[in-house]
Amino acid sequence: MQLKNRVALITGGGSGIGEASARLMAAEGAKVAVMGRRADTLQRVADAIRAAGGEALAVPGDVSVSADVEAAVARTVQAFGRLDIVFANAGVNGMRCPIEELAEAEWDQTLDINLKGTFLTIKYAVPHLKAAGGGAIVICSSINGTRCFGMTGATAYSASKAGQVAMTKMLAVELGRSRIRVNAVCPGSVNTDLDRNTWNRNRDSIRIPHEFPRGRMPLGDGKVPAGAASGEQVARLVLFLVSDAADHITGTEIWLDGGESIAV
Repeated sequence: MQLKNRVALITGGGSGIGEASARLMAAEGAKVAVMGRRADTLQRVADAIRAAGGEALAVPGDVSVSADVEAAVARTVQAFGRLDIVFANAGVNGMRCPIEELAEAEWDQTLDINLKGTFLTIKYAVPHLKAAGGGAIVICSSINGTRCFGMTGATAYSASKAGQVAMTKMLAVELGRSRIRVNAVCPGSVNTDLDRNTWNRNRDSIRIPHEFPRGRMPLGDGKVPAGAASGEQVARLVLFLVSDAADHITGTEIWLDGGESIAV
């Protein structure tokens, strides 16, 4: 198993891409801590991993709250003795609306979770990655704000996702001498429950009509259900990036969208 004896912390680990990544890393031998705001979903994921013979820990907390993140990292290291892998995955779509209607509090909520949360996760994890002699960080960004700008009204979300890619590149340079690799995955449409953290207000007034090709993407002749990837497909890319198979890859964003973002 390619991650045997390694310890991973995954934020947003209670569902979707985070859950799929936790399960896959655990199946490859990693000891996994899943962090998120809902203790019940985290515990369900941790229990399922343990039932399958793996080791897992649920660490509830809000990635936008410094004390929560610091405590989650500390609990992970206390339980498993080290930290080797970080998947900064927690995020929300937030409010999508005309810029003049976007409230400061709505902007802050999206940036606090998506961008500040990524910063805090890495900030508190890095000392332990250095103590372990190196490691791998993967940040979950998006095609939006990095290669695709058709989601009209998603100003806060797109800014946060562009910021994550800039952070990826800056930290790849800074942390390279400590043998810590930093990369970003940029999914397109994914079948997850992220829509529960999505709100729209008066988007029709600013929407720019555009059509995706058959099935919303060219790959597979548009036969992928709803034109979306599965959490497991993204998780396989994350697994590759945190494994030794990617030991010379850092500072790189990789789009995983079936060609969705280049077909419009």
